[in-house]
Amino acid sequence: MGEARPLRIIHCFRSPIGGIFRHVRDLAEAQARAGHQVGIVCDSSTGGAYEDQLFDDLKPHLALGLVRLPIRRSIGPSDISAFWASFKEIKSLQPDVLHGHGAKGGVLARLIGSLLRVNRYRVARLYSPHGGSLHYDSRRLSGRAIFFLERLQEYLTDALVFVCDYERQVYTAKIGKPRVRAERIYNGINDREFEKIFARPDAVDFLFIGMLRDLKGPDVFIDAFARTERAVGRPLSAMIVGDGPDRDRYDHMMVSLGLGRRIDLLAAMRSRDAFQFARFVVVPSRAEAMPYIVLEAAAADKPVIASRVGGIPEILGADNIGLVPAGDPAALAAAMVAALGEPGWTDRARPDPVALRTNFSVTTMADQMTALYRSCLGTLRRPEA
Repeated sequence: MGEARPLRIIHCFRSPIGGIFRHVRDLAEAQARAGHQVGIVCDSSTGGAYEDQLFDDLKPHLALGLVRLPIRRSIGPSDISAFWASFKEIKSLQPDVLHGHGAKGGVLARLIGSLLRVNRYRVARLYSPHGGSLHYDSRRLSGRAIFFLERLQEYLTDALVFVCDYERQVYTAKIGKPRVRAERIYNGINDREFEKIFARPDAVDFLFIGMLRDLKGPDVFIDAFARTERAVGRPLSAMIVGDGPDRDRYDHMMVSLGLGRRIDLLAAMRSRDAFQFARFVVVPSRAEAMPYIVLEAAAADKPVIASRVGGIPEILGADNIGLVPAGDPAALAAAMVAALGEPGWTDRARPDPVALRTNFSVTTMADQMTALYRSCLGTLRRPEA
């Protein structure tokens, strides 16, 4: 049998910020290096200079190009024009695979893929939630409506891809047992990221890095930092790195607590650049799927203190001493105090490096994903001549 032909793959997602963007960049680059033709469709209204530089780095790997259109977070009339513009762009690229990431990306990939299928076009439609709509509360009407729409879209889906076992469990609990093919494929990082990063001599004690919104818990971090200072009885230092809609509110919170001089607030930067400026990485999220920041920190051998949410225990180990309840600044502060003062804490908090590298390699992720694409395509009937 001859070698399988390269695939034409388009990744659709909304916001080029945070974990989804990192996931798509890694996947697109790995697939391009494997000989596939890859393109991206995403929002044009989010992101800044940092994200523009990331796109510039990625463009040489995007044979099918980069299409950026206004795609709002909330559902509204503008979605119609965004959908139509996306449809025309994607149709012209003649993809074999449409892979939607996050709720809006999933809608674009599956609806557009289904329209192409109506026109007897052979295209596989895949969806990775990446948390997204799964963060909604099933006790609220808005949450139940979102979950109903997710369930309906299964009829337009060839495969669901979960980034961790936890995400699959939440999907089953909130939406229902998948009625289509569903696979768990862990996020992966590059080999070069499995290199230890040492803290500089002038490093701060604690680092928060991520999107500045309540879901990620910057407010919990600030509160816990103040409690930690009181518990140890001396001034400490910290750094918050990131951008987001609530940046000014967190800045005001630090000032009101008298922490403005001891917590630096910096714009988004590459995580490995930020790691050198701190001794410990803190991830106080209220909800997560499979956060890259935890993978990156663990691979860089940075001690991690994190909320016990999402797939984080699958990375660090279910019994890791660095895990704390989400949204609990007192528990987070207790772990931060222990990290500073308990002999051997760092060694006991370190995950198994062999398991980490085996389970969370970008090569493994890309190989498993491409195999799933080909399997989905193999189940489709070719259009008649």
